[in-house]
Amino acid sequence: MEKTEIKTDVKPTASSNPSSRPGGYQGSGTGGYQGAGGDRGGRRNDRGGRRPRRDNEPKEYEERTVAIKRVTKVVKGGKNMRFTALVVIGNAKGKYGFAHGKAGEVPDAIKKALEAARKNTNMIQFVRASTITHEVTGQWGATNVFLKPAPEGTGIIAGGPVRAILELAGCKNVYSKVYGSRAAINIVRATHDALSQLKSKKEYLALRGKL
Repeated sequence: MEKTEIKTDVKPTASSNPSSRPGGYQGSGTGGYQGAGGDRGGRRNDRGGRRPRRDNEPKEYEERTVAIKRVTKVVKGGKNMRFTALVVIGNAKGKYGFAHGKAGEVPDAIKKALEAARKNTNMIQFVRASTITHEVTGQWGATNVFLKPAPEGTGIIAGGPVRAILELAGCKNVYSKVYGSRAAINIVRATHDALSQLKSKKEYLALRGKL
C-alpha cells in the first residue's frame, strides 16, 4: 500500500505576524517601541537638549548658618516643637546682613532667616590691608565684642559668630575678643553694633586733630 504525502501551503495571517498589528512591536524602528501613536523614541531629541540648571548662576551673597536650636512650647494639648536658625550673609565687599528665623522644620527656618537677612543689610568700609579703621567695642545685653585693626597677613583672629560676619563682610585682618555672655545671637548683634560705630579714615583723623 503506497503512502501519499499531502503538502499544504500556509500563508501567514495578520494574527500570526505581530508587526502587522496596529500598535504592535517593531524592532527595526529608531526609537524601539512603536505603537499607534507613532515614534516615541525621538521626543527627547526634538527638545533641543536639556535646559541649563539654575544652580550654576552666581549668588549675590554668600550664606552661613551660625546656629540652629530646637525650642519647645508647652501648651494645654502637649508640646509644640519648632526650630530657630541664625544665619549671616555677605558679598565679601563690605556688605553683610544677619537674621533669625523660626519654623516647624529646619530648612523652612533657614529659608525664613535668609529672606529676612536680604532685606536688612549693612555696609562698612575697610582701609588698607582689608582691616577696620580703628579700635571699637560693641555691646548687646551682657555681651561685649572688642575689635582691633591688624596688619597684613594676620588673618581674622576670631571664632564662631564674629568670624562669620567678618569673613562674609570681606575683612581679612582683625583682632577680636568676646567678653560676657556667649550666646550666638548676642555675639552677632554685639559685633554688628561694633561695626556700625566705625568711622571713615578722614573722620577718625579729624576726631584726633591730625587732619
